[in-house]
Amino acid sequence: MPVDVTISRREALRVSFAALIPTAVLQDQGQDTLVGRLRDPRMAGRPQERITDYENDPFIIGIEEKLRCTCGCNLDVYTCRTTDFTCGTSPAMHREVVALIEQGKTGQEVIDTFVEQYGELVLMAPKKEGFNIVGYVVPGMAITVVGALMLWILSRRGKVVAAEPAGARNSAYDGMSEEDAARLEAELADLEQ
Repeated sequence: MPVDVTISRREALRVSFAALIPTAVLQDQGQDTLVGRLRDPRMAGRPQERITDYENDPFIIGIEEKLRCTCGCNLDVYTCRTTDFTCGTSPAMHREVVALIEQGKTGQEVIDTFVEQYGELVLMAPKKEGFNIVGYVVPGMAITVVGALMLWILSRRGKVVAAEPAGARNSAYDGMSEEDAARLEAELADLEQ
């Protein structure tokens, strides 16, 4: 036999609040924030270095935007170090740029030092000299030649259509007699209706 168990609202609320009290007591141990709850600080990621005046210096940023990060992300050093916080390469390259600037080197000397160390692939854009000029010139020339060719083809198509008189017979009628062509046109007119 089923037993009918009914509980009043007041009793249901009392039971539910009683169930919540132990969790509230365990969670609130006198702390207002989560500070101190992280058992192993190494789990939070790599420690951040102290911020210097060089972090947001426009001169340093200008140099770093010309250098590619060598971690494989294909971003410049500045973008990689300010967006990808898991990368360890871009902060090291930033420290290297700062060290070279502190040695009194100019921006171009810093870039040349990186090119000597990593090769020309460290540059975001190749130098405009020697065979690299082909990379700057050929795409523009190719676009121009293809555009001119398409314009020429389209203009020739327009002339061929425009040169044909309105009443001229189509090439499909070339082998037909006048009677057959007239009968074919009448049949096509009937089909269109």
